[in-house]
Amino acid sequence: MNTPPGSHSSIELPSFPGLRSSVCPFDPPAEYTRWRLDTGLPRVLTSHGRTAWAVTRYEDARLALGDPRISADVRRYPVMAPSAQDAEMPPAFPRQDDPDHARTRRMLTGEFTVKRMEAMRPQLRGLIDRVLEEMTAEGRQPTDLVRAYALPVPSLAISLLLGVPYENHAFFQEHAATLARLDAKEDERTAARRELFDFIVALVKHKEREPGDDLISRLLVERVATGELSHEEVAMIAQILLHAGHETTANMIGLGTLALLCDPHQAARIRDSDDPGAVAGAVEELLRYLTIAQDMVWRVAVEDLTIGGQLVRAGDLLTISLPAANRDGFFRNPDDLDIGRNARGHLAFGHGIHQCLGQSLARVELQEAFPALLRALPDLRLAVPLEEVEFRHDMATFGVHELPVRW
Repeated sequence: MNTPPGSHSSIELPSFPGLRSSVCPFDPPAEYTRWRLDTGLPRVLTSHGRTAWAVTRYEDARLALGDPRISADVRRYPVMAPSAQDAEMPPAFPRQDDPDHARTRRMLTGEFTVKRMEAMRPQLRGLIDRVLEEMTAEGRQPTDLVRAYALPVPSLAISLLLGVPYENHAFFQEHAATLARLDAKEDERTAARRELFDFIVALVKHKEREPGDDLISRLLVERVATGELSHEEVAMIAQILLHAGHETTANMIGLGTLALLCDPHQAARIRDSDDPGAVAGAVEELLRYLTIAQDMVWRVAVEDLTIGGQLVRAGDLLTISLPAANRDGFFRNPDDLDIGRNARGHLAFGHGIHQCLGQSLARVELQEAFPALLRALPDLRLAVPLEEVEFRHDMATFGVHELPVRW
């Protein structure tokens, strides 16, 4: 029986995302390499119980991410969503197609320009210095680097940008974690999404009464007052950015630090470099090598098309593996971490119209966070054997749950 992707099936299919090796957890699952070498596309069983075509080759991923015949619109194709969408909540703009997606994105692009993010760099350096001072002042070793550094840095940054009180960070992180859990039940996801949204709606209305110098306030003045956006749409935008700001960069800091601790030579090259360009290049390579979005990129074919020699029918579900694509032969010796390589063209932030809006902010945060940590704590080291580190195999965004360190 040939069950089309997107439907439920009793046929035994490989699970997606697959299990990573305990020997080298930085590498994507071994079957992804085999899938890239096979003809066509493999059929897989997704974490939310649907069948899909898995896209693992670099060129196929670029095609799937940039082709208008492939949709990201979760309202039109709810098969992409791990749980039912709340009809009372506005759609998330990254999960829309143009022109709706482009309309919202145009309103936000100016907030995340390279120039604007570069202007934030001194603030980010001061913020990172304060986090490091607090971490070392505690004097408690071993220390969980995720709790003490990897989470606070991006959480403070995105809170500053949005105008969200940082004292609520535990609430945001708890709900973001529920939404990222691959095994979360539908009622848990629904409750977390609704509680987070309701909180931000209240914050938006408060900011309308008491605006500040932040993104939410500017959207209220420039877009809500003109009727271009509703309060609820601003709240959804803020929720998306807040979730992404907590979840993705924090995991890159934690996992990237671990990868560097496992490769002291590469860590030293970042620590000892006074060349901002070299540090920026190292960050690009870490983004390529680690590619933490392991179960986040879903699409549906709008019409019949061929990807990687595979006929994909209209209505078929696709899952695009950015970690697999970034380990393709497009890059020389792709399974090696080489911070001196030119990693331009990697897909860690996606590709096409839906590529990550906040990538310039993430780059600046990572370019500051890694050198600052390695220079402040030159004797930083793991406090447990690598095999005892708890990796986030159970989450849509890969990383480490905890990272015990000494210095």
